[in-house]
Amino acid sequence: MHRRAWFKRHYSREQLNAGIMVCQPCHKGIHKRYDEMTLGKQFTTLTSLLSDPGLKNHFAWVAKQRERG
Repeated sequence: MHRRAWFKRHYSREQLNAGIMVCQPCHKGIHKRYDEMTLGKQFTTLTSLLSDPGLKNHFAWVAKQRERG
């Protein structure tokens, strides 16, 4: 993503390298629902991820699962 011209024009290097910490099941659910281009253009903040109805349902499901370890 960071090498694509569109992102270089619209975001600073710091913005491109910033991220949020999510657990592995949430991360997998995010990528099952959306490709990286969509995530990079439409879901640039934690708030935008949490406001998506499908992801909100997935996050709620993950929260109910028993922790393994």
